Amino acid sequence: MTDRNPEKDPADWVTGDEPMTGPQESYLGTLAREAGEEVPEDLTKAEASQMIDDLQEETGRR
Repeated sequence: MTDRNPEKDPADWVTGDEPMTGPQESYLGTLAREAGEEVPEDLTKAEASQMIDDLQEETGRR
């Protein structure tokens, strides 16, 4: 079966080097509090996406 919505690597995003979005920042804050981590303020969209993936795995959220 072919994946109709393959996930694109954040490093390949055209807008990946733009600042993270408000929703990313908000969700990262929630995940970081649960994981006891700090979120750098100057993350790009791609970096924020990767950090969200990492923290979701660490906290068991999906």
